[in-house]
Amino acid sequence: MSSSLRWFAWLALWVTLPCLAQQKVHSIDPAQSRFGFEIKTRFGMKIEGFFPRFRGDVVTLADGRQQVRFRLDATQVEIPGKDRYTSWMRGEDFFDVAQYPVVEFESLPYVDEVVKQGGDIVGNLTIRGITHLETLHVVPAECTRPGYDCDVISRGTVLRGRYGMNAWQMALGDRVTFILRGRLQEARRP
Repeated sequence: MSSSLRWFAWLALWVTLPCLAQQKVHSIDPAQSRFGFEIKTRFGMKIEGFFPRFRGDVVTLADGRQQVRFRLDATQVEIPGKDRYTSWMRGEDFFDVAQYPVVEFESLPYVDEVVKQGGDIVGNLTIRGITHLETLHVVPAECTRPGYDCDVISRGTVLRGRYGMNAWQMALGDRVTFILRGRLQEARRP
Protein backbone atom coordinates (compact mmCIF):
# COMPACT_ATOMS: atom_id res chain seq x y z
CA MET A 1 0.00 0.00 0.00
CA SER A 2 1.44 3.36 -0.99
CA SER A 3 2.03 5.97 1.70
CA SER A 4 -0.59 8.34 0.22
CA LEU A 5 -3.20 5.56 0.16
CA ARG A 6 -2.32 4.58 3.73
CA TRP A 7 -2.58 8.24 4.79
CA PHE A 8 -6.02 8.49 3.13
CA ALA A 9 -7.21 5.32 4.91
CA TRP A 10 -6.11 6.71 8.30
CA LEU A 11 -7.78 10.03 7.56
CA ALA A 12 -11.05 8.31 6.62
CA LEU A 13 -10.92 6.21 9.80
CA TRP A 14 -10.12 9.26 11.93
CA VAL A 15 -13.10 11.18 10.48
CA THR A 16 -15.65 8.34 10.79
CA LEU A 17 -14.69 6.90 14.19
CA PRO A 18 -16.15 9.74 16.28
CA CYS A 19 -19.45 9.42 14.39
CA LEU A 20 -19.59 5.67 14.93
CA ALA A 21 -18.74 6.03 18.59
CA GLN A 22 -21.64 8.43 19.10
CA GLN A 23 -24.24 6.18 17.48
CA LYS A 24 -26.36 3.92 19.65
CA VAL A 25 -28.00 0.87 18.16
CA HIS A 26 -31.21 -0.53 19.62
CA SER A 27 -32.27 -3.90 18.22
CA ILE A 28 -35.92 -4.59 17.58
CA ASP A 29 -36.92 -7.46 19.88
CA PRO A 30 -38.25 -10.31 17.69
CA ALA A 31 -39.96 -12.02 20.63
CA GLN A 32 -42.07 -8.97 21.52
CA SER A 33 -42.59 -7.36 18.11
CA ARG A 34 -44.91 -8.15 15.23
CA PHE A 35 -44.72 -7.18 11.57
CA GLY A 36 -48.05 -7.83 9.90
CA PHE A 37 -50.05 -6.75 6.88
CA GLU A 38 -53.59 -6.75 5.62
CA ILE A 39 -55.15 -6.64 2.18
CA LYS A 40 -58.84 -6.47 1.34
CA THR A 41 -60.56 -8.56 -1.27
CA ARG A 42 -62.94 -7.00 -3.77
CA PHE A 43 -65.69 -8.86 -1.87
CA GLY A 44 -65.09 -7.01 1.41
CA MET A 45 -63.08 -9.70 3.20
CA LYS A 46 -59.84 -8.72 4.95
CA ILE A 47 -56.85 -11.06 4.64
CA GLU A 48 -54.31 -10.68 7.44
CA GLY A 49 -50.78 -12.03 7.45
CA PHE A 50 -47.48 -11.56 9.21
CA PHE A 51 -43.73 -12.07 8.91
CA PRO A 52 -42.66 -14.37 11.77
CA ARG A 53 -38.94 -13.89 11.06
CA PHE A 54 -37.33 -10.46 10.86
CA ARG A 55 -34.57 -8.34 12.27
CA GLY A 56 -34.25 -4.64 12.70
CA ASP A 57 -32.47 -1.81 14.44
CA VAL A 58 -33.15 1.72 15.54
CA VAL A 59 -29.97 3.77 15.33
CA THR A 60 -29.58 7.00 17.29
CA LEU A 61 -27.39 9.20 15.11
CA ALA A 62 -24.70 11.58 16.36
CA ASP A 63 -27.05 14.56 15.87
CA GLY A 64 -29.74 12.94 18.07
CA ARG A 65 -32.08 11.94 15.26
CA GLN A 66 -32.98 8.31 14.73
CA GLN A 67 -33.11 5.94 11.81
CA VAL A 68 -34.94 2.61 11.65
CA ARG A 69 -33.98 -0.33 9.46
CA PHE A 70 -35.63 -3.70 9.20
CA ARG A 71 -35.48 -6.81 7.05
CA LEU A 72 -38.49 -9.11 6.86
CA ASP A 73 -37.97 -12.73 5.81
CA ALA A 74 -40.56 -13.04 3.02
CA THR A 75 -39.89 -16.79 2.67
CA GLN A 76 -41.70 -17.20 5.98
CA VAL A 77 -44.65 -14.87 5.31
CA GLU A 78 -47.80 -16.48 6.63
CA ILE A 79 -51.57 -16.13 6.43
CA PRO A 80 -52.60 -18.02 9.60
CA GLY A 81 -54.93 -20.93 8.95
CA LYS A 82 -54.89 -20.36 5.18
CA ASP A 83 -52.23 -22.56 3.58
CA ARG A 84 -53.36 -21.76 0.04
CA TYR A 85 -53.22 -18.00 0.65
CA THR A 86 -49.80 -18.41 2.26
CA SER A 87 -48.55 -20.20 -0.87
CA TRP A 88 -49.92 -17.41 -3.07
CA MET A 89 -48.22 -14.73 -0.98
CA ARG A 90 -44.89 -16.54 -1.23
CA GLY A 91 -45.35 -17.28 -4.94
CA GLU A 92 -44.15 -15.36 -7.99
CA ASP A 93 -47.38 -13.34 -8.27
CA PHE A 94 -46.79 -11.65 -4.92
CA PHE A 95 -43.56 -11.57 -2.90
CA ASP A 96 -41.82 -14.03 -5.28
CA VAL A 97 -39.66 -15.32 -2.45
CA ALA A 98 -37.60 -17.58 -4.72
CA GLN A 99 -36.21 -14.43 -6.38
CA TYR A 100 -36.69 -11.84 -3.60
CA PRO A 101 -36.54 -13.46 -0.16
CA VAL A 102 -36.38 -10.19 1.82
CA VAL A 103 -38.57 -7.11 2.25
CA GLU A 104 -36.51 -4.15 3.50
CA PHE A 105 -37.22 -0.72 4.94
CA GLU A 106 -34.67 1.97 5.79
CA SER A 107 -35.99 5.26 7.07
CA LEU A 108 -34.65 8.70 6.53
CA PRO A 109 -33.47 10.28 9.81
CA TYR A 110 -36.33 11.47 12.05
CA VAL A 111 -36.65 13.13 15.45
CA ASP A 112 -37.40 11.08 18.57
CA GLU A 113 -40.62 13.04 19.20
CA VAL A 114 -42.26 11.19 16.29
CA VAL A 115 -42.14 7.95 18.29
CA LYS A 116 -43.47 9.63 21.44
CA GLN A 117 -46.09 12.01 20.04
CA GLY A 118 -46.95 10.30 16.76
CA GLY A 119 -46.17 11.41 13.25
CA ASP A 120 -44.67 10.19 10.01
CA ILE A 121 -41.48 8.28 9.30
CA VAL A 122 -40.47 8.34 5.64
CA GLY A 123 -38.10 5.79 4.17
CA ASN A 124 -37.17 3.47 1.34
CA LEU A 125 -39.23 0.28 1.10
CA THR A 126 -37.90 -2.49 -1.13
CA ILE A 127 -40.18 -5.31 -2.25
CA ARG A 128 -39.30 -7.65 -5.14
CA GLY A 129 -36.16 -5.60 -5.81
CA ILE A 130 -38.21 -2.44 -6.41
CA THR A 131 -37.64 0.51 -4.08
CA HIS A 132 -40.02 3.40 -3.42
CA LEU A 133 -40.20 6.12 -0.80
CA GLU A 134 -43.07 5.24 1.57
CA THR A 135 -44.47 6.64 4.81
CA LEU A 136 -45.13 4.92 8.13
CA HIS A 137 -47.69 6.71 10.30
CA VAL A 138 -46.69 6.31 13.96
CA VAL A 139 -49.44 6.32 16.59
CA PRO A 140 -48.81 8.49 19.71
CA ALA A 141 -47.17 6.39 22.43
CA GLU A 142 -49.16 5.14 25.40
CA CYS A 143 -46.16 5.43 27.75
CA THR A 144 -43.12 7.60 28.43
CA ARG A 145 -40.60 5.04 27.13
CA PRO A 146 -42.05 3.78 23.85
CA GLY A 147 -40.39 0.64 22.59
CA TYR A 148 -39.55 -0.47 26.12
CA ASP A 149 -42.67 0.00 28.27
CA CYS A 150 -45.18 -0.09 25.41
CA ASP A 151 -45.26 -0.94 21.71
CA VAL A 152 -44.33 1.54 19.02
CA ILE A 153 -47.23 1.15 16.61
CA SER A 154 -47.13 2.28 13.01
CA ARG A 155 -49.07 1.67 9.82
CA GLY A 156 -48.17 2.28 6.23
CA THR A 157 -50.25 1.63 3.13
CA VAL A 158 -48.60 0.85 -0.19
CA LEU A 159 -49.95 0.10 -3.65
CA ARG A 160 -48.84 -3.43 -4.50
CA GLY A 161 -48.90 -2.71 -8.23
CA ARG A 162 -45.96 -0.30 -7.78
CA TYR A 163 -43.90 -3.30 -6.66
CA GLY A 164 -44.83 -5.58 -9.54
CA MET A 165 -47.53 -7.49 -7.64
CA ASN A 166 -50.27 -7.07 -10.23
CA ALA A 167 -51.87 -10.52 -10.16
CA TRP A 168 -55.36 -11.19 -8.86
CA GLN A 169 -56.59 -7.63 -9.55
CA MET A 170 -60.17 -8.91 -9.94
CA ALA A 171 -60.12 -10.52 -6.49
CA LEU A 172 -57.74 -8.40 -4.40
CA GLY A 173 -57.47 -4.68 -3.80
CA ASP A 174 -54.27 -2.83 -4.69
CA ARG A 175 -53.71 -1.41 -1.19
CA VAL A 176 -51.60 -3.38 1.27
CA THR A 177 -51.37 -1.98 4.80
CA PHE A 178 -48.35 -2.92 6.88
CA ILE A 179 -48.93 -2.86 10.64
CA LEU A 180 -45.83 -2.78 12.82
CA ARG A 181 -45.83 -3.24 16.58
CA GLY A 182 -42.28 -2.95 17.88
CA ARG A 183 -40.38 -3.35 21.11
CA LEU A 184 -36.66 -2.79 21.60
CA GLN A 185 -33.93 -4.79 23.28
CA GLU A 186 -31.38 -3.08 25.51
CA ALA A 187 -29.00 -0.66 23.77
CA ARG A 188 -25.62 -1.81 22.47
CA ARG A 189 -22.75 -0.09 20.66
CA PRO A 190 -22.07 -1.00 17.02
